[in-house]
Amino acid sequence: MSVNIYGHHEKIKIGPARLTRFERARIIGARALQLSMGAPPLINVSELPAYVKEDPVLIAQRELEAGVLPITVLRYTRSGKVQLIPLQWLLEGTKKAWR
Repeated sequence: MSVNIYGHHEKIKIGPARLTRFERARIIGARALQLSMGAPPLINVSELPAYVKEDPVLIAQRELEAGVLPITVLRYTRSGKVQLIPLQWLLEGTKKAWR
């Protein structure tokens, strides 16, 4: 039995083991569009301040920070290699980078 104490960063073969600023912007923008089109929020917005409740971008940021978005990031190289990475793996790496 082996225990992986390092998390999922060893499984991420393409790109950094964290969420890049471009991926973060794309995820927040896509989720904000969904919210503005009537999708239900995945977090409890009744606990948020009034200015956040009205802004889909801020709600999307809070959802991303909470780690509740069921999203997979597609990364590829010029040589044609492709990897699908669950958002949760990248958020773990992002939180470690912030420490």
